[in-house]
Amino acid sequence: MTHIRTAVFPVAGMGTRFLPATKSIPKEMLPLVDRPLIQYAVDEARAAGIEQFVFVTAAGKGALEDYFDTAAALEQRLAAAGKTSALAALARTRLPEGALSFVHQNAPLGLGHAVKLARRLVGNEPFAVLLPDDVIRAPQGALGQMVAAHAKTRGHMVATMDVPRADTSSYGILDVARTAGRLTTARGLVEKPQPDQAPSTSAVVGRYILEPSIFARLADLGPGAGGEVQLTDAINADVQTVGVTGYRFQGERFDCGSVAGFVQATMAFALDRPEMQEALSGFLDARAIPQQRAA
Repeated sequence: MTHIRTAVFPVAGMGTRFLPATKSIPKEMLPLVDRPLIQYAVDEARAAGIEQFVFVTAAGKGALEDYFDTAAALEQRLAAAGKTSALAALARTRLPEGALSFVHQNAPLGLGHAVKLARRLVGNEPFAVLLPDDVIRAPQGALGQMVAAHAKTRGHMVATMDVPRADTSSYGILDVARTAGRLTTARGLVEKPQPDQAPSTSAVVGRYILEPSIFARLADLGPGAGGEVQLTDAINADVQTVGVTGYRFQGERFDCGSVAGFVQATMAFALDRPEMQEALSGFLDARAIPQQRAA
């Protein structure tokens, strides 16, 4: 049994970069091939041994609750029609009874504020945070990799990847003390530094394992950068007492909070599907050849 049993999914964002699609559909419900974004995050958490799923949501996100609810009438019709493959696909959307909780964030006050709202449901044990915008394509889920590493290191752990120095202003960046294999001991985190001020190019990706001490730190925090409660500030407050480790995961990360990243992820995951490979490869090749000639 894993020592990380609870995962928090902050899903209260408005998804403005995907308007008008997200006018009536939560961004997390946009389909990446044939599964919504949120399903990829939940599947990764389940594969890592997570047993309790806490969604920090907001008004207008009812479709998320409906998605994980039982669709008895639909399942009965599919069963009567003998559509076993469709029934199997629906089975992936069900979680064990009592495993799913929803907490409402009434105002967009930042990631730290969203995590703080889950305190009562998490309790006094380490827990995971997954940002569904970050979709990670990997043979073993990134969170599962982290859980195995965290069992040995403890403390706060963040998923990391190396980015071009020109891109550091888009990420939280580790202030690196030392690195051994995939693990980096950090002096702290710097939120979105300019390239000439970034302490490294080791960037935080949307997977965290946090000790319960983070809740006391969050309770003491006021607004930080952008007028929001920053999770980075709370983690930094624990550097000396709890410790912070970066874990460089194996896999390919897609920023599905951007339209371009979402399209890239769609193509990558579609090309992983044997039944789609031939048609998509031919389509992409046909599109690429005229562009090469024009160049």
